[in-house]
Amino acid sequence: MLKNYKSASVSLKRQRGANRKSTFVVQLINMKKVFFTCTLLMIAGFAFSQKNFNLDNGVAIKGYDPVAYFAQNKSVKGDKQFSVVDNGVTYYFSSANNKEEFKKNPAKYAPQYGGWCAYAMGKDGTKVEVDPGTFKIINGKLFLFYNQFFNNTLKSWNKDEENLHRSADANWQKLNH
Repeated sequence: MLKNYKSASVSLKRQRGANRKSTFVVQLINMKKVFFTCTLLMIAGFAFSQKNFNLDNGVAIKGYDPVAYFAQNKSVKGDKQFSVVDNGVTYYFSSANNKEEFKKNPAKYAPQYGGWCAYAMGKDGTKVEVDPGTFKIINGKLFLFYNQFFNNTLKSWNKDEENLHRSADANWQKLNH
C-alpha cells in the first residue's frame, strides 16, 4: 500500500509540475501578445502624432529651441545633443536647462498648429512652411509664420489676429479629427 501511495504521490507531483509548466507557457504567450499589441499601439501613436506636424527628418521647428522663444524672446538654433522626443516628435534645445524646462511641460512650449504657419492655417487651413525666426507669443503659446520672398505673414496676421486665430483653431481641429 505504501508503494502505491508513493507512486501516486510521484505521479501527482509530475502532474502538478506539468500543469505549472503549461500555465507558465500560457502566461508567457499572453505576455508576448500584450507586448506586441503595446508596441503596435506605440508605433501607431507616433505615426498619428507626427502626421500633422511640420517636421524636418522628424525634428520640429527646423531644429530651433522651443523654450528659447519664451525665455529669450528670440529664435535660437538647438543642438542635437540636447534633444527630447515628445509624442513621436523630436525637439532640439540650445541648453540642458531648456531641455529640462521643456520636459516639465511640453504642451506649454510646443508650437501651435503643429509648427505650420499660423496665418495660412487661419486663412484657409493649409499647411505652409515657416521661418523659425518669424514668431509671436500669444497668451503663452508659440505661433510661427512664413516669411520669404517679401511675404511676411506675421504682418498679415497682426492686421486681423482675432479672426485668423479663431479660424486657425477651427481649421486645425478639422485636420486632427
